[in-house]
Amino acid sequence: MATSPAARNRPRGGLTALCVGQLSSWGLLYYSLPVAVHPITEDTGWSATWVTGAFSLGLIISAVAGIYVGRLLDHRGPRITMTVGTLLGAAGLVLVGLAPNLPMFFVAWIVAGFAQSAALYPPAFAIITRWYGPARVRPLTIMTLVGGLASTVYAPITAFLLDAFDWRTTYFILATALAVINTPLHYFFLNSRWEATGETHKARRTPTTEIRTITRSSRFIVLQIVMATTVLALFSVTINIIPLLIERGIDYRMAALALGLIGAGQVAGRVVFSVIPHGDSPKTRTYVIVIGAAAGLWAIALIPGPGWLLIAAAVLTGSIRGCHTLLQATAVADRWGTNSFGTINGIFMAPITAVGALAPVAGPLLASQLGNYGLMAVCMAALTSLVAVLAVKS
Repeated sequence: MATSPAARNRPRGGLTALCVGQLSSWGLLYYSLPVAVHPITEDTGWSATWVTGAFSLGLIISAVAGIYVGRLLDHRGPRITMTVGTLLGAAGLVLVGLAPNLPMFFVAWIVAGFAQSAALYPPAFAIITRWYGPARVRPLTIMTLVGGLASTVYAPITAFLLDAFDWRTTYFILATALAVINTPLHYFFLNSRWEATGETHKARRTPTTEIRTITRSSRFIVLQIVMATTVLALFSVTINIIPLLIERGIDYRMAALALGLIGAGQVAGRVVFSVIPHGDSPKTRTYVIVIGAAAGLWAIALIPGPGWLLIAAAVLTGSIRGCHTLLQATAVADRWGTNSFGTINGIFMAPITAVGALAPVAGPLLASQLGNYGLMAVCMAALTSLVAVLAVKS
């Protein structure tokens, strides 16, 4: 039975390779640093603020570099792009382990940031959208569910290595693991080039002016503002849920459990997103999810107790955050199709990725200015409510 060129663009085992690759990329290039902050600061004397600042700078670099990576994916295919990203990531982690001083530590995370732009979700979203077209939601859900386990799998592994070795040796081992696991997955299971289809030919003929027309349109810019602001609010509150709950009288152990349950809520939210009907307009989905985010944040901000009710609100907000991840992955294709998707989605995701990098710092900074985390949550809820008005124009 003949298969279409679009179907032949999906290498056998390609989705599995992407899932495993995302698991290790997120686990090693993202979640390793939060686990290692304390050993690094103890050994070097560098402040935790500077150490996490280097990591955040790398994420901002990945947001900017992601624009160029999107173009590479459109014109060169994913194999070399993601393989080079893996090798660059391994090199970045080696440089982290070798860094003799704080400036070189920043340089190491800048290198890792370039790698993240070619190894984390945005390029994987572009590949799955190219492979599956209108049927993309289910494979996107599968991949993000697997990727969502990265901290569950790799945080304990990183902690074990830090107990057994010093942090520098740990990063050498992590760099080796990234290269050994992801290099063959990306090189052997991703396309060297996109096979020509009618849509691919059209994408190659898509003039720069047409891409600019889309990316400079008021609808595109409004959608970026709505998405980036919602990411800022959701991440600032949920990532800092422990000090917020402690302020409400909940003990540390229960607050830490709430943080873990938020992760479980994200997984549930992604499953829900994959099974809801997608016949409605993308504007409606966006509006409903942003309203849901605002409602969850208002609940966290205003509910004084009891503890179980606050935790339930946090888990609900986590599930909205999970929905929002898939909303980001599908937003561009749902509105503008898949022609030149890598290029357009790279531009679309840049401010969202940058804001996501700043959110963990923005929450504590705003809380310190306002006096407590509760008021920070009120500000984030109000901000999300404000952009919900804009969402009707997205």
